[in-house]
Amino acid sequence: MRGEILEYTVKRSSRRTLSLEILPGGGVLVRAPFSVRDRQIAEFVARYSGWIEKKLPCAKKRLEKEKDIVSRERELRAAAEKILPGLVEKYSAVTGLVPSSVKITSAKTRFGSCSAENAVCFSWRLMAYPPEAVEYVVLHELAHIKHHNHSRAFYELVEKYMPDYRRRRKMLKIV
Repeated sequence: MRGEILEYTVKRSSRRTLSLEILPGGGVLVRAPFSVRDRQIAEFVARYSGWIEKKLPCAKKRLEKEKDIVSRERELRAAAEKILPGLVEKYSAVTGLVPSSVKITSAKTRFGSCSAENAVCFSWRLMAYPPEAVEYVVLHELAHIKHHNHSRAFYELVEKYMPDYRRRRKMLKIV
């Protein structure tokens, strides 16, 4: 990539700052305020070309991982429906944090969520990751029943029941 002219797409809006985003397929998106000139955008992209070069291969690996996951949807969905409710029950018993409901979803951008009504949802895609990472996500979402944020108190609660949560969380990163 060195010496090559980097291709990117610009999306303008009423935002205040420039930002870069590596798209799932490996494209580069620049978000820019209406007032920023094309030359300034090109300079911005050039300034961050090292970061872009580092992140592009990661995006391509994530795309390959996603293709593999989608090809295994039926298997992963069945595993999610079989395993996740039991894990929620297990960690609910240990923590005393009981969700109002448990659902399996097809979410692509998050492994789990907890609503204001304390309903927890998990993406079937989570089942493509190691069991220890799956357990972390279950505990993480249950902890949101007590703390609907990512505050220090939230992570202290997670750590109380899973001292190695940081190691487990890293297993969820593709690259």
